[in-house]
Amino acid sequence: MSRIRRTGGPQASAAESAARSRPRIALPRGWDWAALALAALAALPILAILGAAPAGGVEAIVHMAGSVLPRYVLNTAALMGLTGMLAGLVGVGCAWLVTATEFPGRRALGWALVLPLAVPAYIAAYIYADLLDYAGPVQGALRGVFGEGAGALVPQVRSLPGGAFVLAIVLYPYVYLLARAAFAAQSLAQFRAARSLGAKPARAFREVALPAARPAIAGGLALVMMETLADFGVAEYFAIPTFSTGIFRSWLAMGDKQAALKLAAIMLLFVLALVALEASTRSGRSESRDAAARHGGPLVELSRAGRWLAALACALPVVLGFLVPALHLASLATSEAALAATRELGAYASDSLWLGLVTALACLAAALLLAFARRRSASPLVGGAIRLATLGYALPGALLAVGLLAPLGALDVGLTRFARDSLGHAPGGLLLTGTSLVLIYALSVRFLTVAYNGVESGMATIPANLDAAARSLGAGPGRVLRRVLAPLLAPSLAGAAALVFIDTLRELPATLILRPFNLETLATRTYRLASDERLAEASIPALILLAAGIVPVILLHRTARR
Repeated sequence: MSRIRRTGGPQASAAESAARSRPRIALPRGWDWAALALAALAALPILAILGAAPAGGVEAIVHMAGSVLPRYVLNTAALMGLTGMLAGLVGVGCAWLVTATEFPGRRALGWALVLPLAVPAYIAAYIYADLLDYAGPVQGALRGVFGEGAGALVPQVRSLPGGAFVLAIVLYPYVYLLARAAFAAQSLAQFRAARSLGAKPARAFREVALPAARPAIAGGLALVMMETLADFGVAEYFAIPTFSTGIFRSWLAMGDKQAALKLAAIMLLFVLALVALEASTRSGRSESRDAAARHGGPLVELSRAGRWLAALACALPVVLGFLVPALHLASLATSEAALAATRELGAYASDSLWLGLVTALACLAAALLLAFARRRSASPLVGGAIRLATLGYALPGALLAVGLLAPLGALDVGLTRFARDSLGHAPGGLLLTGTSLVLIYALSVRFLTVAYNGVESGMATIPANLDAAARSLGAGPGRVLRRVLAPLLAPSLAGAAALVFIDTLRELPATLILRPFNLETLATRTYRLASDERLAEASIPALILLAAGIVPVILLHRTARR
């Protein structure tokens, strides 16, 4: 009786016993601080931009508003809007056809529609400019058949609409994957009820299927517009004044650091708006037990001609977004100029290889620590730190580079002054700025999200009881992570490392701004050769980047099918 009073009754005793059997969620203070330190390092570019934005006062903002700022805002917004509209039309249309209808080649086209995501947008821009310019094969053929004026029928590709077309044709898979998953998870009963009430397939799609998939479609469009905002290669090659090209030009061409930081601060507002839009789309998604993905037959029956038109509609984005760039690069790669340029290819590949490996290892270490912190701690502070640390993937490369150069430049000046005043010897140059260490730091901040998502998804499959069992045997948190969790996470770690490695190979603006003078990657080499109109010499490095991009596309498609 006394025991019941002491414990608060049999039910309370059972609750206390269950509470004692649960794994502890308190994180040692050292791990808390490690997660917070990583968040601070990842947030440094954002803090530097926000801190430098007020410099110069209202006069500087007024001056920019009367010169370049309206053009950058309008062009960036127009490019994002037009790209999003085109990508949305292609992605949603193809997703509905693949999910709801039956046509020749549907299964093959279902996965082939993801392939354009393997093509870097700046490489697609080089290809289409080469094909559609006045001296290109398309206008040349038209002039040969129909006369000199026929070439004017080809739209000007080096323009804002041309840039939107190139970006949309390689970015629409973001919308396609999310829309396809949303359509596959919808209820068949609702769509059939609309049809039974006399609604034609187009109206049932517009009023039933499309509204239900709206959150997923909005999420895909947010990703497309993030990539468009971050783009530098297409905008620079097509001479479209955007925030990315404006930051690059202000800092490196004009030497105006304050103008570059102010442009980066305004660009950050676009980034935060898109991040908020993407986050808001994660709610409101649902899955039905009678989903279309589990249905044996097509949801909408097409006529014979309609089936072939559907196959053509789904094949066209694959042709324009993947086959045309890949085949044109392959044809250029067999030329004498391309083969002669391979003499230096080994050096560029070597630079890309070690840069990708070191960045992947840095991202894996940080992602493993953050995922372990998320698993062991219920602290809101740690959760907020992790969200802040994984914001880097939404930051454009140009913004990230400028945000790092400002504080690191000040730190370099301080270190040089300290060495001169205290040690009597000043270093011969900058200690940090312009070194590979800063580039690796920037790329790690940029791609930490990729590694963290892969590690976190693997961590979620490991039972928490394993941690408790190891702790009961006297193992500390570090040993649990090293001896228990890391071996079980090996497949997730390998996949995350591969994604970070490939993203590092393809990254252009941050590498262009931050790289040392003696470092040239495949991406920067391709950019420099194509900018000099030496596309044949750039074809083999571009093909390597395209082939490397197929790996994450396959992984992404497999993940989306689960």
